[in-house]
Amino acid sequence: MSNAAHRSNRVLVVATIMFATFMVAIEATIVATAMPRIVGQLGGFSYYSWVFSAFLLAQSTTTVIYGKLSDIFGRKPVLIGGILIFLLGSLLCGLAWSMMSLVLFRLLQGLGAGAIQPVTMTIIGDLFKLEERGRVQGAMATVWATSAVVGPLAGGIIVDNISWAWIFWINLPIGILSIIAFMIFLKEEVAHKQAKIDYLGSVLFSISIVALLVMLTETDASAWILLTLFAVFIIAGLLFLAQEKRAPEPIISIPLWSRRLIATSNAATLLAGMALIGLSTILPIYVQGVLGRSPIVAGFTLTMLVVGWPLAVMLSSRFYKAFGIRRTLRVGSLLFPFGACFLLFLTPESSPALAGAGSFFMGFGMGLISLTSIVLVQDSVEWSMRGSATASIIFARSLGNTLGATVLGAILNAGINHYAGGEAAAGLHEALNQPTGLSALAADPAIRAVFNAALHWSFWGVVIVAVLTFFTTWLIPVGHGRKSEGAAVASEATSH
Repeated sequence: MSNAAHRSNRVLVVATIMFATFMVAIEATIVATAMPRIVGQLGGFSYYSWVFSAFLLAQSTTTVIYGKLSDIFGRKPVLIGGILIFLLGSLLCGLAWSMMSLVLFRLLQGLGAGAIQPVTMTIIGDLFKLEERGRVQGAMATVWATSAVVGPLAGGIIVDNISWAWIFWINLPIGILSIIAFMIFLKEEVAHKQAKIDYLGSVLFSISIVALLVMLTETDASAWILLTLFAVFIIAGLLFLAQEKRAPEPIISIPLWSRRLIATSNAATLLAGMALIGLSTILPIYVQGVLGRSPIVAGFTLTMLVVGWPLAVMLSSRFYKAFGIRRTLRVGSLLFPFGACFLLFLTPESSPALAGAGSFFMGFGMGLISLTSIVLVQDSVEWSMRGSATASIIFARSLGNTLGATVLGAILNAGINHYAGGEAAAGLHEALNQPTGLSALAADPAIRAVFNAALHWSFWGVVIVAVLTFFTTWLIPVGHGRKSEGAAVASEATSH
């Protein structure tokens, strides 16, 4: 079987993929829990946010590059190479002697993590037909849900009873077992060809995207720094596009990304990522600062998002067969803004259950949008382009998260300044920076009213982006008889 992974050992390969994915999925929550203890020992609080940003920057930037490399050299060597880099970064993170060294080692860790999600999802696309893929992706979604629950608990236990270094070193046995299992169970035959790697394109793409992401995450920097980053983003981006047009093996195929199915799927995924990160960052603040509930209750409202997403993915194959991919995608995209509208009805007297219901419907809608976009894109291209196509979706979601956090954070600040005025706004910001600041806000009716009004500006931002996501999904060509854009696969799934 040429240019495709063997379908034997599929259950064992999926189990290994879940194992490897859990290693990356738990990373964010377990590190966040341990960071106060790490900062207390290493010092350098000014680098706090960069411990997370460095990892995400490296992961986001390399996703597309690894996708292309997996198309050239095969999934197995690229995935194992990424896991090895991730493990080396994990080992060094545990040995960090300062916050600066930790940031550098987290960067290395992110360089490896960039391979794991796109390549494992591409392997699933290789091994399973569309109508089978819903169950597998549902199992994958439960990995992320489980990590969201286990991560904070494991992080707390480790930092309280062992050295904080073990929040990184715990990856070593998981990663080593994953590598051994992939070497034994994942069988693939790749047609040998003389590949010319687009090194210049990779460098230019990395420079452009890093400049963009830093500009979006460091919005408090001085104007000249932001303008410089913007100029670097534009210049490197234009040079990258010129390079891709003449490179024999471009990292990003412009004709591929320009296909209507892929372009619209990426646009919908980017917008959905913006709305979802807005919900994830703003809703817990509202539940604690306005409704006056505990962090546990605030976490519960987001847990409903984690419940809705994998539930939708697990039910997707049944929806495909009963209603067809086209209707499934459009109903899913309708549930997304439907859930967002729940946020607009929140008041200081509301029950957290209302917020949880909105989270559930947004998570359910996102599960259908995300999975359907991925399977359509994967089935619209041949094996030699599937890695690049899959990586484009993951990259779009990551970029959407960064854009959403920046835009909706700016909307919140604008709302605070509009309703609070100079000194009151400064006092509100100062309260938010205190460990018990949200509790203090909830106890003061005047400040709570201002905070409620300002947060509703951000809720409107989430709703608007969710509505744009809904309209964008209607542009995705599904069921119009064009095999090159996944329609044939859609009809196949609905005929079973």
